Amino acid sequence: MQDIETKQDLEILLSKFYSKLLSDKTINYIFTEIAKIDIESHLPKIIDFWNLSLFGKGDYSSNVMKIHLDLNAEENLNENHFKTWLSHFYNTVDENFSGKNAEIIKTKALSIATVMQIKMHKLN
Repeated sequence: MQDIETKQDLEILLSKFYSKLLSDKTINYIFTEIAKIDIESHLPKIIDFWNLSLFGKGDYSSNVMKIHLDLNAEENLNENHFKTWLSHFYNTVDENFSGKNAEIIKTKALSIATVMQIKMHKLN
């Protein structure tokens, strides 16, 4: 398996990842019923976020924390939601990529999820 090396690799990863999330009844309602995301318009934004986060490239400028804090105000994003999200993320990375960047993106995902949970817990 190859490492995550390009934005196109992120497109593959995140398409497969969101397919898993949207198929998981324990978490998909957050995306479909609460956030009401349109995956076609949402996915490019998420790809841009990870492109900037992993490669330092792109112009993603939305406030990820605020987006999720606002979502948490509508639906309490609990520890199980984050565990499910991380599990699908790790599994999707591991099923499709191997290498330094694959490990870095998993570490970044854990870091982001941890910070979000800490900030959300302070507000609850």
